[in-house]
Amino acid sequence: MDEAPVTLKFLNRIGTWQQVKDAARTTIHMDEGAKEPSSAWKKRILLAEHSPIRKMIFSWKWLNLPYWVSVHFVRHKFGIEHFVSTQRTDRTGDDRTGKRQDAPVMHECYANVQSILFISRRRLCNQASPETRAAWRLVVDEIAKVEPEIAACCVPECVYRGFCPEFKPCGFCGSPAFQKMREAYMRVD
Repeated sequence: MDEAPVTLKFLNRIGTWQQVKDAARTTIHMDEGAKEPSSAWKKRILLAEHSPIRKMIFSWKWLNLPYWVSVHFVRHKFGIEHFVSTQRTDRTGDDRTGKRQDAPVMHECYANVQSILFISRRRLCNQASPETRAAWRLVVDEIAKVEPEIAACCVPECVYRGFCPEFKPCGFCGSPAFQKMREAYMRVD
């Protein structure tokens, strides 16, 4: 059975870095600042995961996402909303009981930046299914086009923590590629 490939429709971004910075200034009793935040400031607030990063929200839609992969993403519930196309018989005219687990669905989301960072830790991990990693990589790659500092902070859990917390580690943590990724993640230019 030939299935259409999973594709991503990037919808939009809500919020600006200036709004994130102004919210950060509010938390420390300062007035709004006129100066656009630097790349280094963006990276520092992302690494710190301070609450103002939640002011920036992204939305996207996967097309032809296998149902079982969609289920992996629906498990994320904080800072993200999901809208998945139904498989209900009364809505589609197709008998739901005969649907395969890899039946394609449309899955639309909007999520704040903190949630995107958290999801990246789980879904970019080598322990995640290759299909799930590939679907999430589509999101991160689109974010990189408009917000490279955010994409640079979308890393697997081992890179974030500096060690692998999984019961059965994949071995990436001890590799030169891990070291290189960890150094890039930690770098604030």
